[in-house]
Amino acid sequence: MSDNKTDNNDDFLKAMGDVKPLQQERRVTLKKDSLHADSARARRKAAMAEVAKELNELSGDDHIEPLDPNAILEFQRPGVQHGVYRNLRLGKYSIDARLDLHHHTVEQARTAVRAFVRDCLQHDIRCALITHGKGEGRKQPALLKSCVAHWLPQLEDVLAFHSAQKQHGGSGATYIMLRKSEKKRQDNLERHQRRR
Repeated sequence: MSDNKTDNNDDFLKAMGDVKPLQQERRVTLKKDSLHADSARARRKAAMAEVAKELNELSGDDHIEPLDPNAILEFQRPGVQHGVYRNLRLGKYSIDARLDLHHHTVEQARTAVRAFVRDCLQHDIRCALITHGKGEGRKQPALLKSCVAHWLPQLEDVLAFHSAQKQHGGSGATYIMLRKSEKKRQDNLERHQRRR
């Protein structure tokens, strides 16, 4: 058996006798693509600017007027039907999403409100509830309530809002009505056309 292996090796060496190794070209080490790093940096900067824009959208440089803890919040954009607003005020619409701002700082609340409205729009939610509390017995009563009353009109997707009914938190919570998504609008149009 060992003779067989030796014969195989000899045969192999004879067959490879005139073979020369291939010349390898020198390899060039590539530098990290600075264009890729620059574009990643630009994307990161744009994303941060978008977040800052969203936060600034709700900040406003003006002074936020402090409200009474028991004040009723109300807002209705032009074009919102009175019957629709009355139903919102009376809590007759189904609440499809809720946001609780208790134990939030003003900055946390600002970020949460903006993200909440954006999420509601993405999920075609028309009516939602924000619980902000009254802040009674605090150094600055109704701080978050005052902020919410100041921020919501700044969001163009918020059509109307009103303090909630007692069973939903009373003046410590606010119903918000959001703009219909384009898909919902189209569905409504088709449904009404079928009725004719």
